[in-house]
Amino acid sequence: MMRRAHLTACVTLLLTAGMAVAQPRAGEWVNYRDAYRAMVLFDKYGGPKNLLHNHLQVLPRDKGVLGQGVQLFMKGKTVETGLALDALGRTTLPLLKAAYDENAVLTPNRALGGFTVRPRVSLALRADGAYDVTELRAACEQALGYARYADSSARGRQCVGVRLIFPRDGAAASVHVRLGGTETVLPQTRGAAFAGDVDDDLPVVTYRFAQAPEQATLQLVTSRLATSTVQTYQAPLAIVPLFE
Repeated sequence: MMRRAHLTACVTLLLTAGMAVAQPRAGEWVNYRDAYRAMVLFDKYGGPKNLLHNHLQVLPRDKGVLGQGVQLFMKGKTVETGLALDALGRTTLPLLKAAYDENAVLTPNRALGGFTVRPRVSLALRADGAYDVTELRAACEQALGYARYADSSARGRQCVGVRLIFPRDGAAASVHVRLGGTETVLPQTRGAAFAGDVDDDLPVVTYRFAQAPEQATLQLVTSRLATSTVQTYQAPLAIVPLFE
């Protein structure tokens, strides 16, 4: 049995952002069974979810420690694998019976000084960077349906838009709303990708559905000036539903 007294980090597992399902536990590790139970909830959900992604996110207690190369190791008696994290600290958790039966643990490949683990639902990304508002609305409603299933406190909320999260050090992306021959550029602010994130200085663009009719198209573009104007696509790290 693992000894916890000498470990210093605090690990909390949440079912959904803001809803705790486990008390803080000492150690730079988390029980795989707890993570499994939280993530399998999405798999068991019978509502539409084809426009959504479900990830497990690692959030350090302090800023600046979750850099490149950080992985989660899943370790059991016969199961051992590394789970790469994206720029937001997210990974896809394999739902393995063997890891559950062996009571495997999830631990980072280097000390983070304490971290939390949370399931995160976001909207599926498109390679071409173009999103019909009708599709965004449908995806946001799917996310709301799942949120209401997972957390009864979400039943009084409505889906009012989306938040697009971009890399801090990437090319400066701009988000254009196009309708017919008109085009509007949405303002960019700084903030966190998800509620509760320590890193709150990422480029964020918020689009509210009331800003344009459903016939509009949301286009993610990066414009760079050289000898001529070149337009390329800059994919966001995540598109997060906005509930109010």
